[in-house]
Amino acid sequence: MRVDLLAGVASGAPSRLHGRRPRIAVFDSGLGGLTVHAEIARMLPGAEISYLADTAVFPYGQLPEDVLVERVAAVVGDMILREQPDLVVIACNTASTLALPVLRARFSIPFVGTVPAIKPAAALSQSRLFSVLATPGTVARDYTRELIDTHARDCSVTLVGSVGLARLAEAELRGESVPDHAISAEIVPCFVEDNGRRTDAVVLACTHYPLLLDRLKALAPWPVTFIDPAPAIARRVAQLAGGAAVLVDAAVPARAMFTGAAPVSPALRAAMTARGFGALQVAPQGQAA
Repeated sequence: MRVDLLAGVASGAPSRLHGRRPRIAVFDSGLGGLTVHAEIARMLPGAEISYLADTAVFPYGQLPEDVLVERVAAVVGDMILREQPDLVVIACNTASTLALPVLRARFSIPFVGTVPAIKPAAALSQSRLFSVLATPGTVARDYTRELIDTHARDCSVTLVGSVGLARLAEAELRGESVPDHAISAEIVPCFVEDNGRRTDAVVLACTHYPLLLDRLKALAPWPVTFIDPAPAIARRVAQLAGGAAVLVDAAVPARAMFTGAAPVSPALRAAMTARGFGALQVAPQGQAA
């Protein structure tokens, strides 16, 4: 049975949140969820947002599926107990497709997941030729093919499994040098020419990829529309919040936690500050300090 990952089933959530500052938790395997956080913060400036990056085991693609599901359930469960959020955003395609059904079964609060933006791409593409740039795991999953069968049957869809782009996005955010050729090698397979038609849209089906959006546009062999899932996720969060956060005048700094023990580099700290984060905590073993 296919699960609606984006839906965020939540009976009564809007009325429960209305009139006060909502608490929103955003979870990702690494730093990609910052793209989702930015859209939520823009749309709901009065929300209290906490961010948890499971950097101790990034990237999730290296984990067996059963191990990944239990890891996500345990770490997100700890976050729920600690933060007491009103809703949780799983800002990771891999965690959404595998772990969301388990999370929704275990916890009564709403969850909003991340879905490859195949339906919007099919609606937008004029050439009927678009690509889905994702991790190898997302490319291989039946859920992705079901979305194509449902929403893009009249399109030619190229699935591109990028092995290294998420790591490159993290490296750049941490202040490391990322050469153009490394990014180009990951995105070139997205650009297809077929009988006079060209790819005209690329779905960014990993939340890390929009961190490199300016460079993706600059390095693209020809102009395309890159489709970022973050705005759709933020709109769904805003629906569940019932507009409560816009009633609060003053924004509050977001808080970020990392499960990995690696120190936060000055470049990453500056990038997080620029994104509205105050406290940054390094919490090894998935237990926040």
